[in-house]
Amino acid sequence: MKIILRKDVATLGDAGEVVTVKNGYANNYLIPQGYAIRATEGTLKALETEKKQQARKIELQRTNARELAAKIEQMTLKVLAKAGESGKLFGTVTAGDIAEALKAQGVDIDRRKIHLEAPIKALGKYEADAKLFMDITAKLSIEVEAEGASEE
Repeated sequence: MKIILRKDVATLGDAGEVVTVKNGYANNYLIPQGYAIRATEGTLKALETEKKQQARKIELQRTNARELAAKIEQMTLKVLAKAGESGKLFGTVTAGDIAEALKAQGVDIDRRKIHLEAPIKALGKYEADAKLFMDITAKLSIEVEAEGASEE
């Protein structure tokens, strides 16, 4: 019997694939558990339509991510932090602080998507990566300044 998998099944394949299994396995386990549906002409057409819609949606997200990456790479983020006389910070600048600085400039990125090579513990210029989509990563330029220095 041909079926369309609705969920990933370790021994058969991934969701959306059309596979052939024995009738008993399909009727007694896969279909009642919601892992699969019968592959009829109508369901196969619906599957193709759904795949096309997903492909369009992914391409739109990829395009938006590329535009956002280009915008981010042109920015230089200024993060203010409390620092001592020697330029050492009281604490660290985290991905959350960088996400807040981005949000202040109109770019909303989740802090978990920002990757720092090492914690920022001193004043200066740094770089970080922001994973925007599956294969699209943007380089962030970060400038850490002392809180009192910009007001003078």
